[in-house]
Amino acid sequence: MYNGRHMRLGLCCTFREEQISFKSRQATYLKKFPEKERLSLISTTVLHNATALMQALEFCEENSIGSFRINSKFLPLKAHPELGYRLEELPDILLISELLDTARLFRHTRNIRLTFHPDQFILLSSPRDDVTESSIADLEYHAELAELLGADVITIHGGGAYGDPVSSLARLEKNADRLSQSVRERITLENDDRVYTPEQLLPTCSKLSIPLVYDVHHHRCLKDSLSIDEATAAARTTWDREPLFHLSSPKDGWAARDTKKHHDYIDAGDLPVAWQGFEVTVEVEAKAKELAVRQLRHDLIEKRNAA
Repeated sequence: MYNGRHMRLGLCCTFREEQISFKSRQATYLKKFPEKERLSLISTTVLHNATALMQALEFCEENSIGSFRINSKFLPLKAHPELGYRLEELPDILLISELLDTARLFRHTRNIRLTFHPDQFILLSSPRDDVTESSIADLEYHAELAELLGADVITIHGGGAYGDPVSSLARLEKNADRLSQSVRERITLENDDRVYTPEQLLPTCSKLSIPLVYDVHHHRCLKDSLSIDEATAAARTTWDREPLFHLSSPKDGWAARDTKKHHDYIDAGDLPVAWQGFEVTVEVEAKAKELAVRQLRHDLIEKRNAA
């Protein structure tokens, strides 16, 4: 188990082989039902997800995985403009609350970090008001669930440049002021592989006191004037708690024409040397999920023993 003295490896959302799964619901399907039946269907799904989360946390403890990213659809359609609901409305709320409380306590006593990474449609930099309103509502939902479970990170991207990256980031900064304190104390920005580099996001992170989740794969795909060591050091200064970084390897290697696609596993050589020697959470973004985390740990131990 992670004990505060070593790098914490994180598992993201789902499993490749373990019989642990999370369910969701589609709005088009649920719209067919009257409210009472709809809430019952959602309640059943949330109850399943709460049970699965406990299974996931137990798996993490048993396999020395120090962090788990929770699927954003854990509470299906919670922020939907038409089908949204309050947790108290769910028929199984008492049992759901008990499971969430148990998960929070388990996470705390076993020192397992919980995080969220909403999808790419969460855009605080969008010039469209409807997109901004929807994004804020979704972030508030994530913060509500994060409060219940003790999660401390909600990671978003800078969004699009919309022809003017400076104005787009200015919109993000303005809209960040509209977020609740619960969101603000958890929200982080991640550099991406198409629009915003670490160098572009760091001033915004500094201005808003928002941590930078440094994704080294994205940085290798979309370079700026910063070296990996420099970006690592700069990102670390934005955190008032244990930093969280992202690691992945290219599907077809770094010599491939397209290096953006993620591999099933991680090449241990892709872990920056600069990430060693301090407490950090490294979320493993690999398609083989728990198998990739297990393999990376094995490879890092072998590499260390051979040194």
